[in-house]
Amino acid sequence: MKGKISKSFLITVFLSLVLFTSSFAQKVYVFELKEDIGPSAWRTVKQAYDSAQSRKVDYVLLELNTYGGALNFADSIRTKLLESKIKTIVYINNNAASAGALISLASDYIYIHPGGSIGAASVVNAQGEVLPEKYQSYMRGLMRSTAEVRNRDPQLAEAFVDPNVSLPSIKKDGQLLTLTSKEAVKFELAKAEVMNRNMIYKDLNLTQVQETVYRKGTIDHIIGFLINPAVSGILILLIIGGIYAEMQAPGLGFAIAVSIVAAMLFFAPLYIQGLAANWEIAVFVVGIILIMLEVFVIPGFGIIGILGIIFVTCGLTFSLVANDFLDFKLAYPGMLFNSFLLVIGAMVLSVILMVIFGKSLLKAPVFRRLVLKEEQKSEEGYTSSVLKSNLLNKEGIARTVLRPSGKIEIEGVWYDAVALDGFIEEGEEVYVDKHENYSLFVRRKTEHA
Repeated sequence: MKGKISKSFLITVFLSLVLFTSSFAQKVYVFELKEDIGPSAWRTVKQAYDSAQSRKVDYVLLELNTYGGALNFADSIRTKLLESKIKTIVYINNNAASAGALISLASDYIYIHPGGSIGAASVVNAQGEVLPEKYQSYMRGLMRSTAEVRNRDPQLAEAFVDPNVSLPSIKKDGQLLTLTSKEAVKFELAKAEVMNRNMIYKDLNLTQVQETVYRKGTIDHIIGFLINPAVSGILILLIIGGIYAEMQAPGLGFAIAVSIVAAMLFFAPLYIQGLAANWEIAVFVVGIILIMLEVFVIPGFGIIGILGIIFVTCGLTFSLVANDFLDFKLAYPGMLFNSFLLVIGAMVLSVILMVIFGKSLLKAPVFRRLVLKEEQKSEEGYTSSVLKSNLLNKEGIARTVLRPSGKIEIEGVWYDAVALDGFIEEGEEVYVDKHENYSLFVRRKTEHA
């Protein structure tokens, strides 16, 4: 009995000691940014801090290795670090250039790997060319204010951006400041040089550390893939190509389905990342509606169609660029222009490809198997989707404007038709020149005569 009591007592004491000890453990949430600073990095930071807050950790440790990125997202990350009630440690391993320097300055503690560097934060465009003074002035202000909040030397921070800041003991006038790991520690920008995270914990006197490491999930990798500019260009090509194919041969089904799926894959990740706003998606949808009205309802092609093309172009372009309702001051320099080129280039290329390969694609057996066959009842004035060769050279009347597609009537039955010689007005007499799939291809009767 005594033995049993002693054993139970020992177990109770052991568990109590474990609970007592764990209550004094320091919780640290670790995540990495080893990429260009952009929407993906900003999403990672938001998720990491939300998770850290829910776990009630004591520290967030950000392991950083970047050459920079978009200023607007760097500023968002900076603000997140400054507003966080959780102490933030930035471990520079190995580079914190440009936007990375700004993020580092916003942390409570900076540690740096031997051989690492921090600085060179002037604002440049996609080609690496230094942008005008208004951009540099804004960045200088951000760097100074961030350094002041964290009690770091604002002159050092400003020298990362402005080569004219005079620091004779560190650099020559006219040169941007970039500090090595030893220099960063010497001038008290970084707390210490460290080889790993354990050395950081030791320097901060964290003797008992419970570490939680954030890892990107499958969805994060998918989103990162879809927002790649090359993938965005392909999706735009599919969106426009599907719409163009549907206008050339209404009722295909498969073409418009491809366009809808491509549009969802284009906008969804951008919306999740905070790039595409509701109004930008609405502009794109309105543009599609205007184009459809111009093609299928309003005679000719005029202002409505042109507005539709402009709306579609702007909706796609603005979704790729961070902005506050057309305020692009924080967007990555040159990003708006590059996005316009991407969208317009993809649109033009999709139309060219459809003109060159469109007919061959419609005839391909694989495509025909994917095309949705719609059911049309004869009592409603329609034929089945399978057309017979005896309709060749039959004469009829255009029941809608054909520009180039629309409806015609032959012997009291309505058919889908595509004009081969430009627009045909409603009421004009036509004849069947050929048929493919389930669409008739017609010409004006005057030309048949």
